[in-house]
Amino acid sequence: MNAMQKLTREDLYSLEKYSDVRDEFRNEVLMHKRNRRLALGTNAALYFEDRLTMHYQVQEMLRIERIFEAEGISEELEAYNPLIPDGSNWKATFMVEFPEIEERRAMLAQLVGIEDHVYVQIGDLGRVYGIADEDLDRSDANKTSAVHFLRFELSAEQVAALKAGAPLAAGIDHDSYQVEISPVAENIRLSLLADLD
Repeated sequence: MNAMQKLTREDLYSLEKYSDVRDEFRNEVLMHKRNRRLALGTNAALYFEDRLTMHYQVQEMLRIERIFEAEGISEELEAYNPLIPDGSNWKATFMVEFPEIEERRAMLAQLVGIEDHVYVQIGDLGRVYGIADEDLDRSDANKTSAVHFLRFELSAEQVAALKAGAPLAAGIDHDSYQVEISPVAENIRLSLLADLD
C-alpha cells in the first residue's frame, strides 16, 4: 500500500467493524506516531501526517459523529485527504503548546506569524519553510492560532540527498521563538523518508 495514496471509502472500516478493531488500530497508530512527532523546543511540535494518521483521524470522526451515509463519509475524506503527503512533500500539524491558558494567550499574541518561520533542512541544501494553512487563515495581526497545517515542498535534489543519507534538521526562526534541532532523530528521519517517492 503506497503511503501517499489518498483514502477512499473502500479503505475505511464500517462503524460496526471499527468498534471491533479500534483498540488494536489505535495502538498501531500510536506506535507509528512516535516516529512522526518532532518537538521544536519546549512549546512547539510538528506532527507529521500520512495515510495512516489520516485513516485514524477519519475513522475517529466517523465514529464520534456516527456518520455512515456516503455523503458524510465523502465530506470527511475531502477534509482529511489533503493532509496526506503527495510524494514530494511532508505535511504536518504544527502545534504551539503552552499548558496554561493565560500564558498561551500571551504567547500566541507574541508569536504572530510563527507558522511562516518553521523550516526543515536537508544536509547543507537551503531551508524549506512550511507553507502554512492553505485551507484557511489561522492568524490575524494580533495573534496566531495554536494549530496550523504546514506543507514542506521538497525539490528532487533534496529528496535524493535525504535518500542518500544526508542529515535532516528542523527549526523555527521567529524573533520570539528560536530553536534548531540538528540532526533530527534517525527514527523520525526514516519515517519521513517513507513519505517520499
